[in-house]
Amino acid sequence: MASSSSPGDKNLEQNLATSSPSSLDVWKDRIIIPTILAGVVGGGVGLISKHRKTLGVGKTSATYATNLAIVAGCYCGAREFVRVSRTGKPDDLLNSAIGGFGSGAILGRLQGGPAAAARYSVVFAVVGTTIDYAALKLKPILRSYYDSLAGSGKDKNEDWFKLPEWSPIQVLDEEALAAKRAREEQMYRKVHNLNNEES
Repeated sequence: MASSSSPGDKNLEQNLATSSPSSLDVWKDRIIIPTILAGVVGGGVGLISKHRKTLGVGKTSATYATNLAIVAGCYCGAREFVRVSRTGKPDDLLNSAIGGFGSGAILGRLQGGPAAAARYSVVFAVVGTTIDYAALKLKPILRSYYDSLAGSGKDKNEDWFKLPEWSPIQVLDEEALAAKRAREEQMYRKVHNLNNEES
């Protein structure tokens, strides 16, 4: 039997072929890294929690880290599922609101029934969308700050990190480095002359 393929099937295959390499980047950048960061933040909050005295620091930190990582993973996964379903842009805040609403409803239902599902869905939608909005606004600021620290990027080997002018640690140019070496040699000769006179 000869197989006939429609133009729609070819477009779908092309889209799947072109989206496969970047799907790992999406998972890493938009789901895995935020989940790990949430776990680290949760562990840090567990270190200063009032429950650490009764339950122990390790158990409290592990519990907080696990819970916050689960929440972040569910939220980020739902947000990306909505983005793929809607074929929207990664920075669309409607994806965040819908993903937060869905993940909050599921986790709330598991935690405390239908009433909790309604509360959790609203809280997740508002908090998740707010965090995504803040991240969108902070990304260019952090990028420009990083670029100012990293320099212009013309010569990455020499100028990969620039210290501020007010820093007490300064990188010496050739002239200042030669003067420093001369001072060090002069001090070295003085010390050795003292040692020779004592013997």
